[in-house]
This record gives sequence, structure tokens and C-alpha cells, in this order.
Amino acid sequence: MADTPAVCLIGPRQCGKSTLARTFADRVYLTLDDDNLLHLAKMDPAGFVASLPSRVVLDEIQRAPDLLRSLKLVIDRDRRPGRFLLTGSANLLLVPQLSDSLAGRMELVQLHPLTEAEKARRPGGFLKAMLGGEFSAELAVQEDPPAYLKALVARVISGGFPEPLRRDETRARQWHRHYLRSLLERDVQDVARVKDVVGLGRTLEMLALRNAELLNLSSLGNDLDLRRETVEHYLSVLERLFLVRRLPAWLRNDASRLVKTPKVHVVDSGLAATLAGLTAGDWLMRRDRFGHLLESFVVQQLVAQAGWTDPELRFWHYRDKDQVEVDLVITRGKKTWGVDVKAAATVTSADGHGLRRLADQCGRDFQGGVLLYAGPHALPLGDRRMLAVPLDYLWSK
Repeated sequence: MADTPAVCLIGPRQCGKSTLARTFADRVYLTLDDDNLLHLAKMDPAGFVASLPSRVVLDEIQRAPDLLRSLKLVIDRDRRPGRFLLTGSANLLLVPQLSDSLAGRMELVQLHPLTEAEKARRPGGFLKAMLGGEFSAELAVQEDPPAYLKALVARVISGGFPEPLRRDETRARQWHRHYLRSLLERDVQDVARVKDVVGLGRTLEMLALRNAELLNLSSLGNDLDLRRETVEHYLSVLERLFLVRRLPAWLRNDASRLVKTPKVHVVDSGLAATLAGLTAGDWLMRRDRFGHLLESFVVQQLVAQAGWTDPELRFWHYRDKDQVEVDLVITRGKKTWGVDVKAAATVTSADGHGLRRLADQCGRDFQGGVLLYAGPHALPLGDRRMLAVPLDYLWSK
């Protein structure tokens, strides 16, 4: 806001955008969730923008996309920084009619659901420490392993939306279902034409059941009794609403043995758990599904930490035709790091197989790797560049 005429704070509904925007007391707050304001904005976009105060918060801009074209003209006449603070519950870069209006005039800042570090009032320095190679092997005392595991499961099941964190597990699940219903009924038509919102909701539920798996549009379509093209359209809508994330496959130009299919993650682990019917009591009986949920949980933590650590980082997954995988690959230019996730409380050198395969593919570009697991100690994995570290490092560092 110090050097840009307009800043748009984007992120999913109910992640705290409006609350954050309202902290700027020096500007008038207007929301397009107000039907009267929305009607005026749609009827006369140019007149609406012309009547705005000199410093304004305009909430839920995606509800009246034509306003961005009018803002473009106003900004081109007066490029003073910090005039407009906008919020949007859709990824404007993925909405075709909006993206062309933004280039060079507006900074997009993404707000995620709360990370575990934020919930713990900690700096969130795990990603920075990992990139800097600051971790080392160390033994720790875990006074109550069952309590540690119970707390970890509770974090994964809770997710990061602020409101359900105030509730018990049953009430939080009710909040997630109401949240999704409201989103489908209100916000979908702002970002795409969807005739069957019930089908869109079913698609998200199916993705929650296949969380952190390779994307197979044909199989999804068969299970949902939908055309492949329809499933692709629904997936893009869910991405625009920040509900799912497509994690592309990491490839080297000469790596013909690598699988090129992306993985799909439901962004918030709490919402994913609700849609997949997973509760804290299912940790032992449905370990495979919890393993996938934990993987998505870790991906979201690190993507969010990148926002304040290094926005230039890019995220991928690794899988080759031998079924060797690394859950998350992080790159900055050619420099590459790997992150694997394991739900168990013990590790062996064999658990570093994926990271070693990734290191072989990268050569000199490989900077290091970590295996996040449910134990208390930081342990070597047979390579000085690789370490197994406790999952609680994500919020304790």
C-alpha cells in the first residue's frame, strides 16, 4: 500500500480478510455483500467508482467485476499509492474477465486460513530454517506420547478457519457443512456459470475422499456420473474459490520416467476432514486416509509460510514410474528442496528413499530435504543433507 495504487487481499471466505481490512481505520469500509451497494455498483460501475472516498476498503470485489475496469481508468488518471484496498473471495487471476484489468495497477496479496504457527502465536520460521539448512540432529524428551499424538490429530482435524476453532469437534463439522452450502449458494455464480451446484458440491466431496492423490479426471467423472469436461470445469471453479489446490508434478526436461500428473489437495484440512467423514477417533482405524489428510495439512502450512518467507518459491510433487514419491518439492529457480510426510512416530533410513531419488534427479541443484513425522527427535536419514524432524517444528520454530 506504500507504493501501489490498489491492493487486493484475496483468499477463501471466512479466512479473515474483512477483519484484517477493517483494521485500517483511516478509510471508509464498503462491502458488496450489501445488496443495495451491489445493485448500484452493477447498474453504474463508473459512477459508483467516481463517488468513492479518496481512501476506501471495498469488500468482496468479485461480486461486481465491472468495477475493476472503472478502477483501472481512475488509477490511470491518479496513481497515488494506497488509495484502494480491495478484498476478494475468488482468485482474480483465474477469473478471465477480471485478470486483464489488474496488470501493473494492483498488487494481489493472498490471505490463507490460519497456520498452526499463527494459532500458536509463533513466528512461523520452519520454512526459512529449512531453506537455510539450519536444522540439525537432536534428541528430545517426549513426556506423554499419546497426548502429543492426540494434539497433532486435533490440529489436523481443526483446520485453519478462525470461526470453527471456537467450537467443539461436532459443532465445527456443522460449521464446515454450512460454510460449504453458503458458498455454493452465494459465491459460485460470481466466478463461473454453474448450472448444477449440487454436482459441484459432490465433486468437492469426492476430491476430499481422494485428497492428496493423483488427479484422474476420467475416474472422477465415472464415479460422479459426469462428463470429463464438466469435472474439469468444476475443478477450476473450486480452485478459483480457494477450496482446492492442484499441485503440479516436478519435472526435469530430460526426465522421461517421471509421472506428469498433478495431485489435488483440499486446501483446508478441517473442511477436508468433514467432507471425508474423518474424526479424531478415526486416526488408527483409517490411517491411510489420515496419512493423505496429513500430507495436505503440511502442504498448506508450507505454502502459507512462503507468503512471509519467500513469495518466489514454487511448489510441486515428485513421483516416478517406479512409484517413488516425494510429497512436496520446493524450488527457487533451479535450487530444489524436498519434503516428505509420515504419520508414524518412528523412522528408518528407508523412509528417505524418495528424497534420495529426488536428490539424484536434481544433482547439484538439490539443497536438502526433510521428513516430517510424528516423533519427538530430529534424526539423520543417512545423508547429511536430509533429516527427519518432528511435525511440531511447523509451529514451534
